[in-house]
Order: sequence, then C-alpha cells, then structure tokens
Amino acid sequence: MSQSLTDADLAVDWAIARAPVAYDMACAVMAARVDAILAGSARELVWLVEHPALYTAGTSARPTELLDPERFPVYRSGRGGRFTYHGPGQRVGYVMLRVGMRYGDVRAYVAALEAWIIDALAALGLSAETMAGRVGVWVAKGAAPAQGHDKIAAIGVRLRRWVSSHGFSINVAPDLGHYAGIVPCGIHDGGVTSLARLGVTDSFAVLDAALRRAFEARFGPTSTTELAVPAAALPAGG
Repeated sequence: MSQSLTDADLAVDWAIARAPVAYDMACAVMAARVDAILAGSARELVWLVEHPALYTAGTSARPTELLDPERFPVYRSGRGGRFTYHGPGQRVGYVMLRVGMRYGDVRAYVAALEAWIIDALAALGLSAETMAGRVGVWVAKGAAPAQGHDKIAAIGVRLRRWVSSHGFSINVAPDLGHYAGIVPCGIHDGGVTSLARLGVTDSFAVLDAALRRAFEARFGPTSTTELAVPAAALPAGG
C-alpha cells in the first residue's frame, strides 16, 4: 500500500498462509508490518499461519523449562510469556492491531483476544473459558471442577509503540507429544489438549471462518489480502 491511509479506511487486513511459514520469516514479516502500521502506510493485519515443529522462548522463559533442547529448533521471541510449542496441526494467529487506539491497556487487549477465541470455539460446539491468574483459553477435563482444565489456546503478545504483534495458537490436531520437550507456558499442573482430542474434527478452514466471524463481531470489519512469504518445509513425520 503506497499511500497514506484515510480515517475511513478502517478494515483490518485478513491473510491466511497457504503453506507453512518459517518462524524467523514470520517474525520479519510482523516487524515490517508493524513499522508500516506505525508509519500509516498499511492497515492493521490478522495473519493465520502454520509452522514447522519448533519451540519459542518468550521474554519470561526460564532455561529449566526447556526439557529437551535438542528435540526441535528453539527461537527466542520478543513476545511475553515463557516456552511454547508451534508445529503442524496448530493454527497460529499473528495479530497486528493499534492496541493504544482500540484499548489503551494491554490487559484489556489480552482479554479481548481470549474472548475472541472463546467465541470462535463456541461456533464449533466447544465450550472454553479463561482461568483466573492464567493467560490463554482452557477447557474442562470433565464435569467436576476438581478434574481440572487443559489448555486449548496459548496467547503471547508484544507491543511496540502500542501496535501489537505475535498473538495466539490454537491446537487443532497437533502431535501433543511434542509438548513433552518443554514446560508449556511455565505451567506444571495443567495439561494441553486439542480440538481433535476433544472430538472436534473440523478443518482449519472451518476454524478460520469461525475466527473471522468472531473477530468481526468484536473488532470490526476485515478485508481479504495475500502476503507473499516463502514457504517452509514441514519435516517428515510432522
């Protein structure tokens, strides 16, 4: 987009990567887009991607929580939070919004991301919730509260001059055994789960459509766009 945006140009660009994206490439794309948003030469963006198997370390990551450092590549990340996993079968959403203009408060923004994901999962027939003192989206293991909860979606954000980057990941049908190499998000007493494990067999396309509808209901209109990004190969066996 070569010209400055007008006040009427409020739609958020919505892009879906059609092939896996390397993590370092995704970070470079996000950084460039944040620069453009700050310069007024690009619109806000939601970018849905899938990554090859890897671990990322947020700004609060502790070395002792990386249990198997040789298992997958490990990337230092500028997002908040601790260690997390990305890989095949997981939908990652990178969200570049003017948080200062929309919320003026990072906690309100994170809460909005959680509510958005909960709305989208509800459209797939899954009841999800937040948990006091923990960031992310969770599902109950059973009918009784004492049975605990498993995390279905992780959230980690970064703000630069009140424009966000990074975002969330939702486990659609990843190999949950890959989480064994880390303490996910630093939480020792909570597990992780996936839509597939919970019996929700909807495709990425169905989830993506639900995410878009829920986003528009909470954040405003979107406009389909394409990002030209080189594809990254998924390793054999996922």
